[in-house]
Amino acid sequence: MRIMLVEDSIEDANFTQKILKFNNLSKDLALAASGKEAMDALERLGREGNCPDLILLDINLPDISGIDLLKRIKDDARFRNIPVVILTGSNEDEDIQKSYDLGASSYLVKPISNDALMLVVEKLF
Repeated sequence: MRIMLVEDSIEDANFTQKILKFNNLSKDLALAASGKEAMDALERLGREGNCPDLILLDINLPDISGIDLLKRIKDDARFRNIPVVILTGSNEDEDIQKSYDLGASSYLVKPISNDALMLVVEKLF
């Protein structure tokens, strides 16, 4: 499974990578530390025919917010069918509702657990 992790926090990225590695899901992992980096990577992967099967997306990013990035992904026919799981520290009702309204497949509040993330992955795939 090809996974893209969009996370600006090194600690959170490392923790999520450990969960993915523990579950043998880190073999084909693309990392992006910002929304722009994620969009550039998606564009490149799309041209190569290697779009991710799953995007794990933080909301609080340094340039393009995760909400704006989610909207861009879902507005683009090449990427709109990729499931996007929000992984964020925000448990604000507004963020949760907006994420689902824009097409997020799931919403997990950090710190995430192995069981919570794997349950979501199993339901999606």
